[in-house]
Amino acid sequence: MKILVVEDEAHIAEGLRFNLEAEGYLAEVVADGETALDRLDKERYDAIVLDVMLPGVNGFETAKTLRERRDFTPILMLTARGRPEDVLLGFEAGADDYLPKPFALDIFLARLNGLLRRTAWSKAEPAAATTDDVVIVNGRTIDFTNLELRKDGTVYHLTLMEIRLLRYLIENQGVTVSRQTILEDVWGLQEDTDTRAIDNFIVRLRKYLEDEPNNPKIVRTVRGVGYRFSLV
Repeated sequence: MKILVVEDEAHIAEGLRFNLEAEGYLAEVVADGETALDRLDKERYDAIVLDVMLPGVNGFETAKTLRERRDFTPILMLTARGRPEDVLLGFEAGADDYLPKPFALDIFLARLNGLLRRTAWSKAEPAAATTDDVVIVNGRTIDFTNLELRKDGTVYHLTLMEIRLLRYLIENQGVTVSRQTILEDVWGLQEDTDTRAIDNFIVRLRKYLEDEPNNPKIVRTVRGVGYRFSLV
């Protein structure tokens, strides 16, 4: 499998390359987001290790541009401090997982292997999903196994973070869940942070699920508290 490492700190980049190659991966290194986007426009990779703090086009902008291009290569984002705000910005931009620096090599490899399993699924025929992994909401078929939402013959690819949030809301249907609870239960963020970032995820889910996203009937806002999911 081929991994693109986007990291401007040479000693970290070369360390990652060395260890990835020792594990049997093909690893390529670039030092900025602009070069990464150019490389990804020409070549396919199985996963991207993407630092946030990059010269020029930063990691958030790089991830966002890739997703806008409909490039869903799994992204493991590296953050300098692992602040909740940075984590949420990464997820909002389209990252699939994050890892704060400094990190242990075994943790890095475990996170990366998790994303690579998703790559393998996407290259295979769609996995057979159990009834529990397929839910129909408002005429949309949500396939949690393959990270897809299908409507009228159109297939929409959901990011790992979107699918996790959607599953959580469905599992708690009829219950009002607070933004802070979502932070803790879906993303594992225990620290105080600006929970308004979750609103952007909700807006995206409404575009997938609602007939009128600006007048939601399924994912409702409970003012001052959070959100309530109701099947229709």
